[in-house]
Amino acid sequence: MLRPVRDNALSILFFALFVLALIGQSIAGYLENNERLVQHSQPPEAFLEFLTSSEFVVDVAENWQSEFLQFFLFIAATIWLVQRGSPESKKPGDEGVGSDKEQKVGRYADPESPDWAKRPGLPRLVFSNSLLLVMGAIFTLSWLAQSLAGTVVFNSEQAQHGQPPIAWAEYLVTSDFWNRTLQNWQSEFLAVGAMIAFSIFLRQRGSSESKPVGVPHHVSAEESQ
Repeated sequence: MLRPVRDNALSILFFALFVLALIGQSIAGYLENNERLVQHSQPPEAFLEFLTSSEFVVDVAENWQSEFLQFFLFIAATIWLVQRGSPESKKPGDEGVGSDKEQKVGRYADPESPDWAKRPGLPRLVFSNSLLLVMGAIFTLSWLAQSLAGTVVFNSEQAQHGQPPIAWAEYLVTSDFWNRTLQNWQSEFLAVGAMIAFSIFLRQRGSSESKPVGVPHHVSAEESQ
């Protein structure tokens, strides 16, 4: 019974941390929101009402879209771009999508290969790009949710100051929207760039994100094998 847990421990850990962090964010946000309402002589909201509010949705969605954009761009960039010495990159000379033999598709597929890897045409094309497609779809939906919820929040603040509401398309070109968006993007891009660069010269014994301790800085993990 413990084997499935051991075999999936990494994903279980991070999904559990995600749920705990989301619960913590919802409670902290609920308390902060009610404090703000009381300060403005307004009645506090119920917890469920806050969870379905635009204020909560926009805070969650703006983080999700930046995270999935980060992975979408990183996955796409690592197809064609390399960083010598980084375990986050293929070795120089391996740029590109790879041959059918290297990717084990079509007639080169193993007996245990996924069925879609064996099928010609559209099924194989979709499966060959499924990771990028799903990451891009989640980013797009999260970005859409952020922009729609952000419009509601922005118009609510406009109403408090006696200003007219604006349309969704107008909100997309406001400084409020791009401030929310870019403050997350810049931190994600910095984190990815730092991971790529630091992993060239720094090590963590036992981690799959690090090269073996004794491998020279300029050599990638693939080249050392």
